[in-house]
Amino acid sequence: MAGKCRHQQGRGSAGVMSSSCAAAAAVVLCLLLLPAEMAEAAVYSLPPWTFSFKGNNGARYKAGDSLVFKYPKGTHNVVAVSKETYDKCGAPRLGVDKVLASGNDVFTLKKGPNYFICSFPGHCAGGMKYMVNAA
Repeated sequence: MAGKCRHQQGRGSAGVMSSSCAAAAAVVLCLLLLPAEMAEAAVYSLPPWTFSFKGNNGARYKAGDSLVFKYPKGTHNVVAVSKETYDKCGAPRLGVDKVLASGNDVFTLKKGPNYFICSFPGHCAGGMKYMVNAA
């Protein structure tokens, strides 16, 4: 009976589930208990991260969704910043702002406004900034 759980009869046992069936049941239970937001989170690959970046116009994001910023490594970075830093195209705050520079950077959105810039000199002022509001 491949693929079916069997109860094993043993001395002094009233029926013990096999260990593989117990593991499978545990995995299914964990999946059922995931928060609804996590189960529904989406991953969005954005248009290339470059000057005059436009983003996904009209996309509706939720907290827990992920944004993927793609660009040639070494040419830009992506920094999750505060509204103040975003508005001023300021330098990232060391130890506070998350700076990624792999060329394939993934950020998970928090509820509310999320602000991103390229912190290379002149890049943010040249349009490399993006704000999204996650419901």
